[in-house]
Amino acid sequence: MLIKHVLFSQTKNGNREDVRSMHKTMKINGVTLHIEDQGEGPAIVTLHGGPGLGSRRGDAAVFGAFTADGYRVISYDQRGNGESEGAEPYSHEQFNADTEALRSELGLGKIVIAGGSYGGYLALEYALKYPQNVAGIILRDTAASNAYRYTAHERAMKSGLPGITQEMLDRLFNGQAKDNDDFRAMYSAILPLYWVKFTQTDLDNHLNSIIFRYETHNWAFSRNQPHFNIVDRLKTIQAPTLVLCGRHDWITPLEASEEIAREIPNSRLVVFDHSGHSPQNEEREKFQSEVRKFLREVVPTYQ
Repeated sequence: MLIKHVLFSQTKNGNREDVRSMHKTMKINGVTLHIEDQGEGPAIVTLHGGPGLGSRRGDAAVFGAFTADGYRVISYDQRGNGESEGAEPYSHEQFNADTEALRSELGLGKIVIAGGSYGGYLALEYALKYPQNVAGIILRDTAASNAYRYTAHERAMKSGLPGITQEMLDRLFNGQAKDNDDFRAMYSAILPLYWVKFTQTDLDNHLNSIIFRYETHNWAFSRNQPHFNIVDRLKTIQAPTLVLCGRHDWITPLEASEEIAREIPNSRLVVFDHSGHSPQNEEREKFQSEVRKFLREVVPTYQ
């Protein structure tokens, strides 16, 4: 295991204090994963979205704020994503087996599992498979089935953005990217749909920060997505659940989050009126406030 220790300062109750942060690489189920391990206390494990283009970095930045409240935040590049090693299968079962092995290896005990977008699919399935290990669930702009795929297609086509065609959307959402350059070009075309307000610099910086892994994307969208539907199982989830969604989300529309909140018995929905798919960025202060409130309800904090 490679471990790089970093101490950074955060403010708590008006005082500056050092917070433990470590970049680790760990061998989990045969692949080397890159992990950000921040703070100490009850654990939050974050699952990024965008198979083949997501990474730990966004979640580590947003959820890292909660280390000042006494939480330990684990964010990692899933297999075949970001800097982590790739190896098939890229199935939901395998992704969740990796999360469970990581939880066990780090000795985290019960966790709050937080998943955004595609990571929300995995967070829900993790909670269904390992309920004894889940203290709470945080879901951001996600869905419990593939039923809203064509709603997303329709909204993309109506946007009038250059480069968006039905043929391109079909290839992208059927997992038929030819290579990383092709994957990048398709994602670049739909990128403006993800925000309510943005500049070209915002788009360029985001695009240039991504490590594209087309094989992971193709597997997820050609094999996992077509059969994904766990709506009927949501009513069995007992863990407290916070459902967060941008009102203008085009790809996992608000209707999908409303459905999740209806079906999970102990859940609460928060809508972000000025956000698209990423309220954690567009309305970060409100996002963190809602998450902090939820954490205080379900997990004891270290004062």
